[in-house]
Parts: sequence; structure tokens; C-alpha cells
Amino acid sequence: MEYRRAAIPALVGGLLLTALLWWAGASTQALRLPGTIDVLGGMTAAQLEHWLTPWSYDPPPSVRIGAETFGVGEDGAAIDNFRYLSLYTTGMQIRFVAVLLFFVPGALLLVRRLPPVNGRVPATLLAVWAWGLVAGTLAVAVSAPWLIAANGRGSYRFLPQLAGMASAGRQILVLAAFVAAVVAVLAARVTAKGAGPLPRAAVPVAAARLAATVGTGVIAVSLVVLSYQPVAAALQTASLTGSGLFAEPGDLLRQWLLLGSWAGPAGTPVGDWFLYRVADALVLAVVWWSLRWLPALLTRTTVPAMAAGAVCATVLGLLVSQLTQMVVSDGGMRWGLVQLSAGIGGGVPAALTFGLLAGTAAAVTLRVAGGRQGDRAPSPKG
Repeated sequence: MEYRRAAIPALVGGLLLTALLWWAGASTQALRLPGTIDVLGGMTAAQLEHWLTPWSYDPPPSVRIGAETFGVGEDGAAIDNFRYLSLYTTGMQIRFVAVLLFFVPGALLLVRRLPPVNGRVPATLLAVWAWGLVAGTLAVAVSAPWLIAANGRGSYRFLPQLAGMASAGRQILVLAAFVAAVVAVLAARVTAKGAGPLPRAAVPVAAARLAATVGTGVIAVSLVVLSYQPVAAALQTASLTGSGLFAEPGDLLRQWLLLGSWAGPAGTPVGDWFLYRVADALVLAVVWWSLRWLPALLTRTTVPAMAAGAVCATVLGLLVSQLTQMVVSDGGMRWGLVQLSAGIGGGVPAALTFGLLAGTAAAVTLRVAGGRQGDRAPSPKG
């Protein structure tokens, strides 16, 4: 699909995602009303407010307290307070602009190489949905330094604070990204009319399987090797020599390198341990199956398209795993759906890191193996 045709749905989806997140953030005040608390319950309302606060222009109490604490002198207090509050506003402006700027290029690439025609609609929808989560997570991460400074604690444990803020707001992002993906795909269906034939690529079956296996192996490094608790603990406690802003990278390394966390079944029921390991295995299954069919769905198999597709496949695998854990959890009746959904949307930074590596490795493998075997269309049993 041409750039001009793919740009329209990408822009529409990005604008809608930004608007939905802004609207969600503007709804935080409604959760504090007595009527809302009576209907939802205090715990549920507080949980929802915690999810929506990262997208709200209304400064949280921590920012207001920081502004009051760091005012200097009677004459300068009002000015300094305003500066801290304006830092928060600037950070939120950067956050919403970054959502649009990160979403549009990725969605443009996906819609162009994976247009929703010829049986590709489900794949395009899932890919754009996953990319919406990536765009929102990156936007939160790049805008976090301004919000950390607005709290008046920018020089204290900066990297751990950055890690904590970069993982915020993901629960509401899952829903907003899905709505934006549906609208973007519908718009892409319209713009694809008259675009000419958009056939699937012919990919050797053995090469596609080998590429999927190599890419899945890269993801397994994070999910199986790095996520093993002794290794994860070593990453968590990693520190640089000396002191300063960047002396404690452990939390940030864990967030951007680990797709999960696991240990042996000692001390836990074997059945529960096995169910959670099945959920982890689903991540690898989704990634392998996605990478197996992605080259055949693309109009042209390029390294950027495979890398973006692998990122989306990893995010989708995490969502499937998290939904499975919600189903098998025995705390659903005690906690309720909102509390049970607290972990949804996690692991996106690590999915971005290893998804890019996995997609690149799969694309290189596909080119090498496919060049040796020649072009043959994939069989229906692949």
C-alpha cells in the first residue's frame, strides 16, 4: 500500500488514541465524587483513579506537596510553586504529543506492509493494537523525567523513579489502544480500495519455520534465562560505580530486559506452578506462530516490518499470558475484576527490546535460508 493511503488510518488511529487517553485522564475527578464511590466501591474507585492518574492533567498530591515543600522564602514561594506545577503540565503535554508521534510511524509501517485485505484483517488489527501499547509506554517513559522533576525529587534515585513511572497507566492503555486499532483498521479498509493488488509474499515453508524458531529463541532468552529469579535478582541489584543520577540502574534494567519471573516449585503447590509456566509457554507459542506466518502475510518482507511485527507478536503473547493468569488465579472472587486486572499490559518495554532483536534475527534468517531454498509458497499445513 502506498504511503499516502496508509498515512490516513495511522493518523486517525493516533489522534483517536491520544484523545481517548486525554478523556480518560480527565475523568479522574469524577471518580472522587461520593456518588461514584457509592456505586463502584471505595477500593475499585481508588484502583481506577490510580490507573487514570498517569494520563491526567490534574497534578497528583505528590506534585502539590513537592511544590509547597520546595518553595523558597515568602516572596519566592509562589513563583517556585508555579514552576513545579508548570513542569508537570509540560510533562503531560510531552506525553500526549509523544503518543501520537510514536503511534503514527509504527502504524504506518504496519498498515503499509500488512494491509487489512486478502484475509489480513485479524492480523492487522492485533498488530496495530499491540503497537498502540508500545507507543503509549514509550510516551510515558520519555515524559517521565519532567514529572519526576515536578515532584521535587529529580536527583534522588532517578533511575528507580523512572522505572516506576514508565510502567504506569498501562491498564487503561490496553482498552484505548484496542479502540484506536479498530478505527484505524476500518479506515485502512476504506483507503485500501483501489490500491491495486496487495498479494501475500511467497515464502519457503522451511525458511519461515527456521526464522520463527530463531526469533522465538531470542524471546526465550528473556523469558527463560534472564527471568529466572537468581539471574533477575542479579540484574535488580546491579549498580554502577560511584553515585549520582545513574548509579542504580537495576529497576530499569529489569523492566527493559525481563518478560517475566519464575523459579522452581519449591514452597508452592506444583499445580499452581505448572499453570503459571503454561502461561509463560503461551508467550513463546504466540511469538513462534506469529513469526511463522508474518512473512507470508506481509506484502514485502523487510527488516523493519519483521522487527515491528515481532514486537507486536511479543506484546500479544504477553497479553495472552496475562489473561490466562487472570483466568487461573484463585483470587478472582475475592478481589474482583478490577483488582485482578492490575497486571494487564505489563512487560511492554522488554517486549520492545527483545522483539526488535527477534524480528531482526528472524528477517536475517529468512533471507539466508530463503535464498538457499528458492521461492515456494507456504503450504496450508505450515
